[in-house]
Amino acid sequence: MPRPFAIGVQLPEVEREVTWPELREMAVTAEAAGFDSLWVGDHLLYRSANGVRGPWESWSLMAALAAVTQRVQIGPLVAAISFHSPAMLAKKAATIDEISNGRFILGLGAGWNRTEYEAFGFPFDHRASRFEEAFTIIRTLLRDGAIDFVGEYYAVRDCELVPRPRPGGPPIMVGSQGPRVLRASLPHVDMWNAWHAWYGNTPTGLATLSAKIDGLCSEVGRNPAAVKRTVAVMVQAPGGQGRVYGDSEHEGTEAISGSPARVAEALAAFGNSGLSHVQLVVDPITVESIEWLAGVLGLLDAS
Repeated sequence: MPRPFAIGVQLPEVEREVTWPELREMAVTAEAAGFDSLWVGDHLLYRSANGVRGPWESWSLMAALAAVTQRVQIGPLVAAISFHSPAMLAKKAATIDEISNGRFILGLGAGWNRTEYEAFGFPFDHRASRFEEAFTIIRTLLRDGAIDFVGEYYAVRDCELVPRPRPGGPPIMVGSQGPRVLRASLPHVDMWNAWHAWYGNTPTGLATLSAKIDGLCSEVGRNPAAVKRTVAVMVQAPGGQGRVYGDSEHEGTEAISGSPARVAEALAAFGNSGLSHVQLVVDPITVESIEWLAGVLGLLDAS
């Protein structure tokens, strides 16, 4: 039987240093276990009480994941829109969509971690304003193939994506709870995504946040039902001792834990929220955890 929503897994970010052979094994294990998608955080550097941490560069990693898998969708959770020029980001998205044979989902956000912006030389100011311009360029290039645009922060003159992306381009997902970013993106995106800490990792908290998205959709003239809802859900597998994040201020979410039946039951409770996709943020994120979660997927499929 079909599960209540598509289920993906976020691969390691800064929990520990993970090399490509282990990442590749996680990807092929997740695909074999029945997961629907693989997600990669788009960050560069953290400095916090947890020390100095950083992941591998996400776009190179997603291209490699696309090459070693056959079925799962792949996407950033979510891409910081200002780490690249908008046109170059669109070019990267179209290329990975081609490598994956149409399995790419483009998750976008405005970014938030000042440390990596300053360390890598990206402007941190006016992020919502920069997002508005960059989002216009990216979505137009991916959906129409060409744009001529001059704004306050970005200019692309007679720009084209050649070869053209697939008709309509890859689906676009916005990961934000910021009103300006949402007002700019909700008229156009296919999906909206929420991080587990934003809604307390519970169906009740998600319902409250999703109602706000409904209101913003109506405000900008978009049918709320046209924007698919996706959320990151924190779960704990055997051996979990609390997931390590790059920024200690973002820790504290109570994970769903227990037996496979208990985890499946808790995830199924999100089915009444109208979700189309769930991304599992797993503690610990290992090959063994992914194999353990295969039992959870089986229970959801049978429910």
